[in-house]
Amino acid sequence: MALIGKLMMQIEISSHGDIFHDLLRHRPNDLASITPAKVHGCDILDGQLGAVGSVISWNYTHDGKKNTLKEIIEEVDETNHKIVMKVIEGDLVEDLYKSFTNIFHVEPHADGRQLATWTFEFEKLNASVPYPTVFMDYIMELIMEIDAHHTSI
Repeated sequence: MALIGKLMMQIEISSHGDIFHDLLRHRPNDLASITPAKVHGCDILDGQLGAVGSVISWNYTHDGKKNTLKEIIEEVDETNHKIVMKVIEGDLVEDLYKSFTNIFHVEPHADGRQLATWTFEFEKLNASVPYPTVFMDYIMELIMEIDAHHTSI
């Protein structure tokens, strides 16, 4: 059984990719006011907000449990509204996965649709660790809440 995996989710959004990219990169604390039941805030521990190499600590609730994690921004691509963040501390990498990377980008289509794409690249600690589908469901709900918030403004 493979311990290395990749899980990808796409969801059509009404908001433009710039909005999501700007929110995740430059205004991540706004997530706490947009999705207060899921995200409680974040702190920049090292570097500058949105800059490659910056370390961010997140406080969030998943499945009724309060969690924290630290991520480092590994890549930013303004053109493709892409941001790559590697989890370096927290429940995910301490209890379940040897490595865990989040990749977010928005794909515009010729027909005017926008697809938000979130990819997890991970290595499980052992074969009994489940694929992170529950975390992907959490992210999909988060994206839908952000999109609903921005389309109602």
